[in-house]
Amino acid sequence: MDAGSNMKARLPADLRRVMKERRTTEAKVIRALVAAIDNAEAPPVRAQRSEPLQHRFHSGSAEVERLLLSRSDVRNVLLREMHKRERAAEELEHLKMLDQASALRAEALLAKRYITAE
Repeated sequence: MDAGSNMKARLPADLRRVMKERRTTEAKVIRALVAAIDNAEAPPVRAQRSEPLQHRFHSGSAEVERLLLSRSDVRNVLLREMHKRERAAEELEHLKMLDQASALRAEALLAKRYITAE
């Protein structure tokens, strides 16, 4: 099992737990982390073909194999998510929107928890 699959197995379990406990901020962050890992596993988009791609339904011809992420890849995805929130918090602080900045910093700390556990 690759590192992306390992983390994606852990995140839904954590999501169920925090949803039961009605911890909405944590649920929002975990959903974003799952989406970020899913996006990182998507294969690169190939250049447009001159002819349309044809496939037969239920034949599996439209299926594309996902990329396997290494531990380092997963860590980088999680770091990007954490840094994205930290940068947004800094911008909000400059705008004197301290409550929103504080909320984003709390989200960044939640994401960081998965980085250190990874």
